[in-house]
Amino acid sequence: MKNLSKLFKDKKVLVVGDVMVDRYLLGEVNRMSPEAPVPVVDFGTEDNRLGGAANVALNLAALGAKPLLLSVIGNDLEGKIFKELLKKHRLSKKGVISIKGRPTTVKTRVMAANQHLLRIDRETKKEISKTTENLLLEKVKNIIKKEDVSVILFQDYNKGVLTKKLIQSITKIAIKAKIPTAVDPKFDHFLDYKKVDLFKPNLKEVRQIVPFPVEINIKSLTAAANFLEKKLNHSITMITLSEHGIFIKKDKLTQIIPTAPRTIVDVCGAGDAVISVAALGLAIGLNISMIAKISNDAGGKVCEKVGVVPVTIQDLLSAMKDWN
Repeated sequence: MKNLSKLFKDKKVLVVGDVMVDRYLLGEVNRMSPEAPVPVVDFGTEDNRLGGAANVALNLAALGAKPLLLSVIGNDLEGKIFKELLKKHRLSKKGVISIKGRPTTVKTRVMAANQHLLRIDRETKKEISKTTENLLLEKVKNIIKKEDVSVILFQDYNKGVLTKKLIQSITKIAIKAKIPTAVDPKFDHFLDYKKVDLFKPNLKEVRQIVPFPVEINIKSLTAAANFLEKKLNHSITMITLSEHGIFIKKDKLTQIIPTAPRTIVDVCGAGDAVISVAALGLAIGLNISMIAKISNDAGGKVCEKVGVVPVTIQDLLSAMKDWN
């Protein structure tokens, strides 16, 4: 797979989902507060990064693909910061709609010595209006007409952008246009992603939905995948298993890809890297074992870095050198 970079290069990926600003307040801890049993952080610097579906777009760009981002932000200061971050990373803001009165999602993490001490979320989970829903759908139709889209990626964080109508309408458009679809779901609309190609929940999400215990072995995970496939009628099930790797199933082919030994620094953004690589693997027609292996490496590489950062094509090629 030395030609992976050539296969990924310039593939157009339509990314639809919830975007956010990932904010890091970085400092040092030298004492405990006299007011409560909590550490006092001496503030150092503030760092804003693209998060959610925007981080997926950033991952895709770092892998050589061309992301087409479609989402909603607020008409506020954080929305302006978000647009500035898009510009900084040379990502288009054409598909991003600013809504008056809706806050831009911001996840603020307080960090000291690479330790994650606290997270503060500023957000709304209210679903977008019918007007915004229709506007996004029209943008999807126009993009499909004008661009040679290789895959559509749904990145769901339960922040209200991906409504049931939007999910089902875009999926129908994709099927008609013969464009493969990949999904990173969340609980609210978990069972609305019917007839997609690749469905990638994590183990915790699967255990919340499946009405029986799910253990980390082929038999149990296959039973869970079969349950989901009966509900959703999708083609490929990929379940991320945290430190245990990735389970993948297509038809009767099943496999668990274990993680390689790594120094885990921060798990933030690992799921974004996994779905980005999986979607590109789907777009270029890789077999399910290869999709699982390179996606597994992508998530692992991100966990070696502090904060939400994209996986690069160099990261992937480096990891693949260690394959037996």
